[in-house]
Amino acid sequence: MTWLVAGLGNPGEPYAKTRHNLGYRVVDELAAREGERFRKARFVGADVAEIRVGTERVLLAKSRAFMNESGPAIASLASKHDAEPDHVIAVHDEIDLPFGALRVKFGGSTAGHNGLRSLQQALRTPDFFRIRLGVGRPTGRKQAADWVLDTFAKREEPDVAILVDDGADAVGSLIGDGLLATQDRYNRSAPREP
Repeated sequence: MTWLVAGLGNPGEPYAKTRHNLGYRVVDELAAREGERFRKARFVGADVAEIRVGTERVLLAKSRAFMNESGPAIASLASKHDAEPDHVIAVHDEIDLPFGALRVKFGGSTAGHNGLRSLQQALRTPDFFRIRLGVGRPTGRKQAADWVLDTFAKREEPDVAILVDDGADAVGSLIGDGLLATQDRYNRSAPREP
């Protein structure tokens, strides 16, 4: 059975370092660790890299559509490669978690996250894994939509690097060791100390 890890984000250089692109950064990290590069998938609007976790085949995917419309490309890849929804892992930013927090879960609501909503609609089920990477809520009058499209502050970057690294490790743990072990190992409510 193939696993599909969908890094949620927006394509293009202007979005690369934004809060909304943490999912892209995690799958980029997983590909880099294995010396793999993303390639354009045939007939699907996504870039894909293939790695192995133990004996498991794992496809890393980044939709080339914007976050709000990313679900159809990911669902097409899942269908094409026989990855059932319970073998799909969405990695995404989460404003409902404090900055630096990490949570791993299966199923549940989209909590207003448009990338998750698009994926849930395209898969026709909420029953897939999520690795939620906390970016916190905006302060003052800033709107959430503007907040997630901002880049991280320079002082936050060391914690972002840890969060991306731990997100990548959590993907491997989820595939290799299962949900409960991964939650015990990685779920946290604040940045991890370096």
